[in-house]
Amino acid sequence: MVRHSSNASELWKNAPWKKYRKNLFRLQCRLFKAIQVGDKRQAKYLQKLLLKSRAARLLAIRQVTQLNAGKKTAGVDGKASLSFEERLDLYQALKSSVNTWKHNNLREIPIPKKDGTNRILKIPTIADRAWQCLVKYALEPAHEATFHARSYGFRTGRSAHNAQKQLFDNLNSRVKGIDKRVIELDIEKCFDRISHSSIMERLIAPSSIKHGIFRCLKTGVNPEFPEQGTPQGGVVSPLLANIALNGIEDIHPSVRYADDMVIILKPNDNAEIILGKISQFLDERGMKVSEKKTKLTATTDGFDFLGWHFKVQSNGKFRSVPSADNYKAFRQKVKAIVNNSNYGAKEKAKKLAPLVRGWRNYHRFCKMDGSRNSLYHIETRAFRVFNKESKQTRYTSKSLLNQAFPSIPYSANKHINVKGNKSPYDGDITYWSERNSKLYDGETSKALKRQNHRCGYCGLKMLSDEKIHLHHVDNNHSNWKQKNLLAIHESCHDYNHMKQGES
Repeated sequence: MVRHSSNASELWKNAPWKKYRKNLFRLQCRLFKAIQVGDKRQAKYLQKLLLKSRAARLLAIRQVTQLNAGKKTAGVDGKASLSFEERLDLYQALKSSVNTWKHNNLREIPIPKKDGTNRILKIPTIADRAWQCLVKYALEPAHEATFHARSYGFRTGRSAHNAQKQLFDNLNSRVKGIDKRVIELDIEKCFDRISHSSIMERLIAPSSIKHGIFRCLKTGVNPEFPEQGTPQGGVVSPLLANIALNGIEDIHPSVRYADDMVIILKPNDNAEIILGKISQFLDERGMKVSEKKTKLTATTDGFDFLGWHFKVQSNGKFRSVPSADNYKAFRQKVKAIVNNSNYGAKEKAKKLAPLVRGWRNYHRFCKMDGSRNSLYHIETRAFRVFNKESKQTRYTSKSLLNQAFPSIPYSANKHINVKGNKSPYDGDITYWSERNSKLYDGETSKALKRQNHRCGYCGLKMLSDEKIHLHHVDNNHSNWKQKNLLAIHESCHDYNHMKQGES
């Protein structure tokens, strides 16, 4: 891709993204398999090759400027977005100095925690995020080949639902979950205390990447702990935390999601001995167990994990529902929209729809009976407001309510877990595309089956690295005829509308 300032937008829009995705994925699969067979020398060669890849550089820039959830978040330079020409300039910068990249300072944003303290989110500039994304493309496949099967947080192809299902498999009535206990493990300031040396020792990468990661870590350090911490907010930070914590699952049967962990104890297991081994593991990595927040709990008393409340009932049956804190936070968000006088019923319904759909989708493998979880009272309140504000028929208000509170089918504990240590980088495209299709329901699911799990725009198989969008071919969102619906990548949807001059 050659830079021409006069037609930078055309160069970007018309780039062969499908070809780039295939080239990058092919390299990553080779890298994954090299580590699987123990050939680290070949793996490091492939990582160097990936850093030099035009496809990887452009896809990294596209990822941080167009696809990531925080793409509009500015760093210390104040830039919240890049023009097409600036993206091509960044491509040239990555090409010339990827091995000697110098990181800017981080923008610090305090995030309030439940205990009244603040968690500091440290945001790199867009350019630094692009470098981190490029390096992540090279590091992730190598470490995916080594990660534990019961580690689910911030890993491609895995999600919180895997952790939820794993707890069901270990605590249901068939395995006598009623007799078990759990240790709710909390690691004190995990991201702030990870030892830099522990990360560097475990990093599978050539020296050029290691030096770059070391400079990245040093940019976000706390002056009080100069040898510790990986900045929360960086693209590569969750991967580095997983690298440092990998292996903690071998100490005792457990379920880990990033730095959140539940350890499952049988009646004869000694909690003190297990916690002692975990403390030793963490101490070697600069971290320690939070004595204040870590607790031993009987499964019949119930415990919270990842926004769910898990409990084994007196009859031995396992139950998973949205936690009280999760429901309260969701209810406050809905209330803020419904009671907002700055916009009318139609706008409120439009804003509520993605919020409610996201909440119901996250909890779709829970037991959702009862007025609280069915959102009966929240819907009733919203209907009254819509009926009052729309000043039209009850039918119109009911239609707005159905739009604002889309229904999602629930199937308690029916999530199907990933098989063993499988990874999207293992090359089994059929398994992963079909699995990804099962994450969707309704018309999206039907469209994916019609399309043989391929994107209706670029033709590539739908893997788990990008969200799927249900596209209306004629741009009429009221036309739900089968032939008018296409399941496509979110990025393909963006480019389709860009070419039509709509974004």
